[in-house]
Amino acid sequence: MSNNATAASRRGVFQAHGDGEEESKQHSHSYMLSDFDSDPSTDPGSETDPDSEEAESEAELDRAPDTHKESATTGPDLTELRDVYKEEAYISTTHTQPKTKGELHIHSVLECESEVMTCQFNNEGTLLAVGLSDGAIKLYSMDNGNFLQTLRDSSSILSSLPVTALRFTLSSQSRCLLLATYASGNVRSWYVWGGECLWGVRDVGETGGGEGGGGQRQTLSLSISASGEKAATGGSDSAIHLYDLSTHQRLMTCKASSTRTVMDGHCFRVFAVTFHPEMEREFISGGWDNTIQFWDTRQQHSVRMLSGPHVCGDTLQIDPAVNHILSGSWRRDNALEIWDYVSGQKVTEVPHDYQGESKIYTCHWLGQDHIVAAGSQSNMLRVINRCTMTTESRLLGLSSAVFGSSVCLAGKWTGLIAATSGTSVYLLERDGQQHSKK
Repeated sequence: MSNNATAASRRGVFQAHGDGEEESKQHSHSYMLSDFDSDPSTDPGSETDPDSEEAESEAELDRAPDTHKESATTGPDLTELRDVYKEEAYISTTHTQPKTKGELHIHSVLECESEVMTCQFNNEGTLLAVGLSDGAIKLYSMDNGNFLQTLRDSSSILSSLPVTALRFTLSSQSRCLLLATYASGNVRSWYVWGGECLWGVRDVGETGGGEGGGGQRQTLSLSISASGEKAATGGSDSAIHLYDLSTHQRLMTCKASSTRTVMDGHCFRVFAVTFHPEMEREFISGGWDNTIQFWDTRQQHSVRMLSGPHVCGDTLQIDPAVNHILSGSWRRDNALEIWDYVSGQKVTEVPHDYQGESKIYTCHWLGQDHIVAAGSQSNMLRVINRCTMTTESRLLGLSSAVFGSSVCLAGKWTGLIAATSGTSVYLLERDGQQHSKK
């Protein structure tokens, strides 16, 4: 493999940045190489391919601001990508013991059989769902810490492709449901207590033949509107699909227009979609094209955008109290930034931690006073003070990147942090929290 190829992507989708400094890959992420990924020259979402449909052609370059342009390099051979080697050369070759510094403590550790890609607390703070690289979802009770059940059907067993996003919601009968997206392109709704899949749809892409596209699509991100009536999914084809959760039908496909004078949608993969917590019709999205797009569910194209964040995970969060956006980027510089939702102007950025730089895969607001952020390179989770923008506490010594995290927002576990690394989920509490160990 050439030394100037950098394979960098959340959940094993590879991209070349061409910075000539490092190579990266999680060996277990070869599951994300779908049929159209078998040849780099045919991947419609790869930034390494100048001839692909979604590459930055002359038309795309005319539409996109200069800040979106990234140098392209020849993509690494996929046979080499399937070999095992260290993620960004920062994975420890020795067995290190995870530890915390500051006011953060490891409450308990959940061990899973497969690599953990994502996790999510339910709204009441009584359940934790964990999505694995083999397509299984594990449910844990927060009341007693016990494993409850595995959500998996014949389709996920056959495909064995990873779970990419999880969101809890309630049905019209107030039943607890878990919406899940998969790298196979499937979207499924699970009845949590019954352990059954109530319905599922295939998130068909916009590329390929047939009416409305019909191409293969990896579904990578998910958000549910404040009312629980709509869901949005982003994926490998740069489009965002809106669904009615009562009818299970697609309402609209949101994407860029064909105009060359304005960038009113994405031109690469979409790794984050987030509905505004208080504005039912508004949501934002981000991905590889270094933009945050602002959408209205009544319009097919984005209504405005801001340039900057390079999103490779669930790293767009909105604080409705001050109408600020927290963005996390998979890069060395400006990895954590805060933006004004209304004006799109940058409010501030979070400095690097002296313990090491982090390329961000996951971040959240933690109450009104703190931020949680984690990722790769230093394989560290930080709790950051929002007033001083300095790190107050850390989780260190992890052998692999932190791909997912979740903050418990209600119940006796309020403020508990779940963070994934390898096949483990770390449950973290801060000083002042009274959580008895199970």
